[in-house]
Amino acid sequence: MILKVISAHDILFQGEVDKVSLPGAEGTFMVLPHHASLISTLVKGAVSYESEGRQESIEVAGGIVDVDNDVVSVCIY
Repeated sequence: MILKVISAHDILFQGEVDKVSLPGAEGTFMVLPHHASLISTLVKGAVSYESEGRQESIEVAGGIVDVDNDVVSVCIY
């Protein structure tokens, strides 16, 4: 699946990932390949992802996420 993390100023990450953990308003949730479509707000926390066995994370102050057709688009503040 493809993860895109973008801000108003830059693309922070774009690439193939195995899973993504996101800080949702109702709690942290995980997105795996073939996840159902969804849109959610994000709160302050870490967007964590695993790619090729490596774990990485990006701290965010909040934002929104759109999951559709194996593309996870994260727009952050």
